[in-house]
Formats: sequence, C-alpha cells, structure tokens
Amino acid sequence: MRILAAFALAVALLQPVQHACVTAAPVQAAGAQAQPAQAPAAQAAAGQSSKVWIGRYEEFEKFLLTAPITRTKEIGTGVTIPRRAYFAPGGLAESAIAKNIDEGVMKPYLDRYASEIGAYRLDRLLELDMVPPTVERRIDGETCSLQLWVENCRQLKQIEKESKADIDLWNEQVYRHRVFDDLIMNIDRNSGNMLIDPVWNLILIDHSRAFDARKSKMPFELSKIDRPLFERLKKLDKKTLQAQLRNYVTFGVDPILQQRDRIVKEFERLIAKNGEANVLIDWKPLPTAPVATR
Repeated sequence: MRILAAFALAVALLQPVQHACVTAAPVQAAGAQAQPAQAPAAQAAAGQSSKVWIGRYEEFEKFLLTAPITRTKEIGTGVTIPRRAYFAPGGLAESAIAKNIDEGVMKPYLDRYASEIGAYRLDRLLELDMVPPTVERRIDGETCSLQLWVENCRQLKQIEKESKADIDLWNEQVYRHRVFDDLIMNIDRNSGNMLIDPVWNLILIDHSRAFDARKSKMPFELSKIDRPLFERLKKLDKKTLQAQLRNYVTFGVDPILQQRDRIVKEFERLIAKNGEANVLIDWKPLPTAPVATR
C-alpha cells in the first residue's frame, strides 16, 4: 500500500499523516517496557525508545558537564562545524555534539551555540521531552554547547516513506514540534535535524538559529495542539523564562512571550472557528525507555 508522508514548506518538513493513507505498524512499546533494564545505548539498540534521558534529566546533565572527554572530531556536515566529543568508556553515554559558533547580530543568521541550550531549557519548561539534554561546557579552551548524541536514530528524510507505528501519536508530535518551532522562532527546521527512534518518537536537534527576534514570523501554520501543552504554554511567565533562559537568548525573553501570545491567539481563533474538539486534542504518553541500571 502506498504510504503518504507529506512535508510542509519547500524544505520537505513533515505534515500530520492522514489515517486513510497509511498502514500503521503495531506499537512495540508495551513489550519493550517489560524487558530487563539495560545500559542506555543497549536500550536504544534493542528496538526501544532512544529517549533514555527521560526521568533522568539531572543525571544526564551532570554527566555532560563532568564526564572526561577523551577526544573530539569534526562531524563533517553542517555549517556550524559541530564536533563529536567522545567520553571515557563506562559512562552514561558514548558521545555528545559540541558547538562553539557565536555569530553576532550583524550576520544574516544569528547562529549561536547558546541557542542550543536555550531550546533545551524551554523544552524542559514545556515538558516536551523532544530536545536531548544540552549543557554549556568548556572544551579545548572554548565555551560550547554540549548535547547528548542520541543513539539508534535515523533522520526523518531517510524514512519518510515508512509507515508510522501509531498514527495518532505521530500526529501529536508533529503538532507539538510546530508549536515549539514557532515559539522559538526557528527558521532552520528541516528533515535532516528531526530524528526518529525505533518506536517513532520525534527528537529535535540543531537549534543554533533559534531565538532570532529579527525573524519573528511564525514558520509553521498551526492547526491543533494537545491540551496539556496549551495550558503550559499559557502559563509561561517572564520571571520563569528569565531564570532559565536569559543567559542563552540574545534578544531577551520578551520576544518569546510575544510569540507565545501570537500562538495562543491563533489557537483561540481556530477554536472559535472550528470548535474546541477539532483543535484541542488529548495527549497520549510517548513510549519511553526503561530506567537503566549500571
């Protein structure tokens, strides 16, 4: 059967999948949950969720900040020239992505390593669980963002014709990523920086061009949002954002709140036009990895 995976914009971005066009594969998460706990890399390789950090955020952040780095090497792709940093064996993770780019506002694109950290912290505030743990750390004498390398994932562009394990779950994630990218003014989302794990969790990486208030137009058209995210979005306040993000956003937190207001207003318009039941959806919990033991 033909599989439809449409992508928005000219850069092949994903769209919600229509039920009539897709043969959905059975969800394997229930079986995965019953398996014995494994080390994070082994969990990801066993056909389970690659989001091994969920429920262990502080542990992974501490590891990224303190774990010995044995070597780094350029990845060879990306205009920001990211490096892959490898940790000493036996820790929580094998490697992470380091960026030290810091372009000023005189450049056409802001491109700052700090935006990677800001995107992660805002993801945490909204409880999205879509951006891997990211910290600020000095590596080889340079201040960088250091983001966990997610094991056993493929880029969305590599699997756009494959059937989704759970259509409703997939669509919920698409709606969430659109809201998040509109909120952070992310003009650089493409199918190469959207990762998919074995149970079709969507993982978002590469946010160095986010939070550029000079490009405040919302890059994605909004249509639906899950109720928990809508409520958390409305509750964002300046004090909380400043405490978490002010060191990582060039233009301050006011543009984020302005984008939030625009997003909320648009959803209120859609609710008035189409009805609440056609805009606000229930959230189905994502498949997660078992808690690992070492």
